[in-house]
Amino acid sequence: MSSLLASSQGVSGAGRRVVAPYVTAWSEEHDPPVVMVERLKGGIGYRDETVSDRDRNGILWFRTPFRPGQGRPEFGRVHPLRQRRTMQRLLCQVCAGPADCTEDGVLWLLQDHRKDWPSWPDGMGVTEPPVCVPCVRMSLRLCPALRKGAVAVRAGSFMLAGVDGVLYRRSGHKLVVVGRETVAFTDPAIRWVRAAGLVRELRDCVLLPIADLVEE
Repeated sequence: MSSLLASSQGVSGAGRRVVAPYVTAWSEEHDPPVVMVERLKGGIGYRDETVSDRDRNGILWFRTPFRPGQGRPEFGRVHPLRQRRTMQRLLCQVCAGPADCTEDGVLWLLQDHRKDWPSWPDGMGVTEPPVCVPCVRMSLRLCPALRKGAVAVRAGSFMLAGVDGVLYRRSGHKLVVVGRETVAFTDPAIRWVRAAGLVRELRDCVLLPIADLVEE
C-alpha cells in the first residue's frame, strides 16, 4: 500500500506527488450506521459483528470505509485503519514509507505543548504517527493543528500503550457514550471503547530545530 498519487498539493519523500497525507480521511470515508450492544461478559460490540471488527488484542474498531482518493481530503480527520497501520509499523503518516530513524530515535512532528510540563513530551501518549524527514515540510503545510506551532521530536522509546476512541458505559438497560477518551491496554475500560487510533507513549525524547529538517 502506498501514498495517494496525484498532481496536487505537495511532494512526498519519494518524489511522488500526493494530494493528502496517507492518514488523512476523505469525504467518502464516513462511518456507516451501527447498532452497539453490550456483550455477555461485559464491554461493547456490534450487533452484526464480524471477525474483522476487532484487532488481535480483541479491541473493537470503527468500521470506517477504505476509500482513499474518493471525494475530497478532510485534513482535520484521520482514517482509523491507516492510522493504525502507520503506528504499528512506524511508517510516515504522509507518504506511508518508513519513518525517519537514527541512533537518537524515531522522528515525530507534534503540536508545541512545551509549557505543559518541564520534560515534555517525555511520558506523553500520542496518536500522531511518525514522519520521514522529506515529508516534514508537507506536514507543516497541510496539517491544521501544526500550523499553530510545531516541534520536531526524536523519541528513543515509543511503546504502544493504548487506544484513542469513543468510550461507552451502561446506563440502565442501554449503552450511552461517555466521550472521546484515551485508554491504556491495561485498563479494564478498554472493553468499552470503540477505537479510532493507536497510542504510543514517547520516552527519551530529544527536541530538534525544525529549520534544520526543512532546509532546501
